[in-house]
Amino acid sequence: MDRLRAIMDALMTSDSVSVAELAAKHGVSEMTIRRDLDELAQQGVARRIRGGAQSLLLRGEEPPFGVREHEAPDEKARIAAEIANLVADGEAVVIDGGTTATAVARALHDRRLTVMPLSLQAIQALSGAPRLRLILPGGEVRHGELNITGPLAVNTIAGLRFDTAVIGCCGLSAEHGMTAHDLEDVAVKQAAIASARRVVVAADSSKFRQTAFAAVCPASRIDVLVTDAGIPKDQHDALTAAGVTVRIAS
Repeated sequence: MDRLRAIMDALMTSDSVSVAELAAKHGVSEMTIRRDLDELAQQGVARRIRGGAQSLLLRGEEPPFGVREHEAPDEKARIAAEIANLVADGEAVVIDGGTTATAVARALHDRRLTVMPLSLQAIQALSGAPRLRLILPGGEVRHGELNITGPLAVNTIAGLRFDTAVIGCCGLSAEHGMTAHDLEDVAVKQAAIASARRVVVAADSSKFRQTAFAAVCPASRIDVLVTDAGIPKDQHDALTAAGVTVRIAS
C-alpha cells in the first residue's frame, strides 16, 4: 500500500511520527492511521507510542518482506511473467529470495524445470508443482525475510550449475551495480550468480532510486534486467551501454 510505504519512509527519516499529522497529510481518519501504525508495529518496523509511533529501523535498513510484498504488485507480476517467458522448459534455475523473485516462482509453477528456490516463500509457491523437480538448499532461515542463508547454503549452490539465476536486489544502478542490505544474503546471491550460465535480475523501478549497503556485483555481470516502464532513461541507457539487455515488462 502506498500510504504504508510513505509512513514507513517518514519514520525512517524523522524517527517518529504523529497520528494527527499523518491523518492530515494523507487525508484519512486518525483511526485509519492508527491501524496503519499497528500493522507496521506487527511487521517490526515501528513501536507504538502515545499519539504516534517510533521507528525500529535504521536508516537504509531493508523494509520487512510483509511490507514490501504489497508494493507495486502489478509491476512485479508483469516482471515475473516476462522472466517466465525467458526460461525454457528443461532448464535448471536458481531463484533468489525477495518479493519479486517469489512472484517469478509463482509464474514458473506449472513448468517442466529443475528449480532451487532460496527462500521459504518461493519453496511454498513451488510446492506441489506437477512437472517441476524441486531441489532445496541447506542453510539457516533468515528471521522475517525467510531467505535461506549461511555457509551451508553458499556451499550447496557452489556445488551445482544452473542455466539461469533469477536474482532480486535492494538497489540497482549502472554506477554502483546491484546492491543489497544483508551481508549473508549478498553471499548467497553471489554464489548463485557464480554458478549460473545466465544472470537475470528482477527489479521494479523503485530499485533505481536507492543504493543498499553491500555490493553484490557490477552491472556488467548482469545478462538480462527485467523491469517496468518506470526505469529512468539515464539508467536504461547506461545499463545497456554496460552490456545489460534491458527488457520492459508490459
